[in-house]
Amino acid sequence: MKPYILLIIFISLLVFTACGNSWDSTSETEPVLIEMETNYGTLIIQLYDETPLHRDNFKTLVSEGFYDSLQFHRIIKHFVVQGGDPDTRNLPLSEIDGLGGLDYTIPAEFHPDLFHKRGAVGAARSDNPERESSSTQFYFVQGRVATDSLMVVADSRINHWLAQYHVRMIPEFTALEDSASVLREAGEIEEADKLLAEYRQIVEEFDDFERYVIPGEHKEVYRTIGGIPHLDQNYTVFGEIIKGLEVMDAMAAVETNENDRPIPEVRLLRARVVGTNNR
Repeated sequence: MKPYILLIIFISLLVFTACGNSWDSTSETEPVLIEMETNYGTLIIQLYDETPLHRDNFKTLVSEGFYDSLQFHRIIKHFVVQGGDPDTRNLPLSEIDGLGGLDYTIPAEFHPDLFHKRGAVGAARSDNPERESSSTQFYFVQGRVATDSLMVVADSRINHWLAQYHVRMIPEFTALEDSASVLREAGEIEEADKLLAEYRQIVEEFDDFERYVIPGEHKEVYRTIGGIPHLDQNYTVFGEIIKGLEVMDAMAAVETNENDRPIPEVRLLRARVVGTNNR
């Protein structure tokens, strides 16, 4: 066979192989993308690789159909649209407490580059000392454009929560808080309040931790597109809406009652994985 014919065959094989690889829509460079179809429209979420525990948990639940037909049970305009409570699938919102989930939590995953900008997806959680996330509940950040003065307040709130977190890691202070709870349950309200006042003072004066300062590039985003800066470093951000922000805004605009429950039904009809990095 002539050399130039061999060369043509070799080049053809290379092109064929390259094309074959390009047909694989689940290459390792692709992010995990989730499509959510709601009764207000469809949006696409990208999950962050920087929060692998949350990413993998959410992807698994979506793949299993866990979120299909759940309602968004907590909506606060210019703040969040929250869902993921399995109790909302078949019960009216008036009959649930909004605390539903599976019997585990996810360790917090705070990353310096991930923050509560408009469109961010965060993990809801209870007021637990470790700041661990709910197994299932999540929220979309609508927020609002922030002024410099608002970010000063946000910075203060973040560090107050961080001080409280570090205080809770010290056994003698935890015992003080626990004693106040025991007294309150026993009906000794005045004594309980005294201990709680002492505990709050300890938190207020505690400074044995590295204070958080909202980075300049985050502030610029908060000044322009908006978000909820005071939640940073206290609730895990694990993704963002990359398509369908107008759907989130439509959901956030519905009428709600005094408990922030939407009056017209806001339901997640179906969620599915539409892009994956093969993890």
